[in-house]
Amino acid sequence: MSKQEEEQSDKQKYEFKKVIEELQEYKGSGTQLVSIYMPEDRQVSDVVAHVTQEHSEASNIKSKQTRTAVQDALTSIKDRLRYYDTYPPENGMVIFSGAFDTGGGQTDMVTRVLESPPEPVESFRYHCDSEFLTEPLEYMLEDKGLYGLVVLDRREANVGWLRGKRVEAVKSASSLVPGKQRKGGQSAQRFARLRLEAIDNFYQEVAEMANELFVDKRHEMDGVLVGGPSPTKDEFLDGEYLHHELQDKVLGKFDVSYTDESGLKDLVDAAGDVLADHEVMKDKRQMEEFFEELHDGGKATYGFDQTRRNLMMGAVDRLLISEDLRKDVVVYDCGEKQEFEVVDRRHQTPEHTCENGQSAEVVDREDVIDHLMGLAEQRGSETKFISTDFEKGEQLMTAFGGVAGILRYSTGV
Repeated sequence: MSKQEEEQSDKQKYEFKKVIEELQEYKGSGTQLVSIYMPEDRQVSDVVAHVTQEHSEASNIKSKQTRTAVQDALTSIKDRLRYYDTYPPENGMVIFSGAFDTGGGQTDMVTRVLESPPEPVESFRYHCDSEFLTEPLEYMLEDKGLYGLVVLDRREANVGWLRGKRVEAVKSASSLVPGKQRKGGQSAQRFARLRLEAIDNFYQEVAEMANELFVDKRHEMDGVLVGGPSPTKDEFLDGEYLHHELQDKVLGKFDVSYTDESGLKDLVDAAGDVLADHEVMKDKRQMEEFFEELHDGGKATYGFDQTRRNLMMGAVDRLLISEDLRKDVVVYDCGEKQEFEVVDRRHQTPEHTCENGQSAEVVDREDVIDHLMGLAEQRGSETKFISTDFEKGEQLMTAFGGVAGILRYSTGV
């Protein structure tokens, strides 16, 4: 995938994620929010016929309020379907419609059509409930990539997953392997034999944990990573304790000092070269470069105001935006210039006093990510969305307001 295609894909995913979050806020007083998933090979006429049948059957709903709401939603869906020819667009489409509560016993109507989602709609689904059905869309937006993780020494072991960008600890075990110093009364030979048996038993226990967790997912997994000190990890792999299909999926063994839950994250870091194309490593490289420039290179910018000014100058090579950023930017007319203020998406537009002291007039309010991405596109800057599932990614959100950039040249701004 080219940089341009990757950026377009990230932008599309963000737009869908934003709509999903909006849809999840709508609540109906009854089963009156309708969701329809249409695969690209499903004829529109078949869906219209299905909606017509549902409209007819809705007349049997006892509650007049719910009956009216459902029928209004289905009528709205039929009206939208008239704009499409024989089949939906590529990858299909999803339609949401229904009456949602606005408080005080009042309702309002919403209808949203999402065309060409990031992945194909797999099957036709008609769903009527007090909430919109968004789980299939959420799954499409999940980071792909599934790796099994094992860290162990002769004292303990942890087994878990790397799902997309998230490290999940699932199972752990502690060993009964005695230390190297034998207790009094035991011969060295007998003690060594008992110790080797205990080590073997522990390796079998770790392998059993891994097999129980990984084998059922072996066809979905991209690989297995094993970490720990030498010679433990070497003995474990060389002894072929793992299920043979998992053994074939081992991508490498890595030196890791800790074997508790934090060791799983250390394993992911140690396997950076193997995971070079994995999303979390791409994000980490971007943030590592940002921090290097911030401390030593001088080609870093952060915060909305500073980053926006550098974008306007055409100085930003890569715009870094936190995936968790949910803010709006309000644009004010201050006479000779415009001023900007970033606010929480759910808050009302605040009053603003211009730097020159005059009263400000609101010109516009839009999603801060859309605002910055628009400037980036105009000036040929790349946009990178950064996960918060690792330390430096979380710092982008908490310490830098979710917005930063790597510059083409030092600007002093």
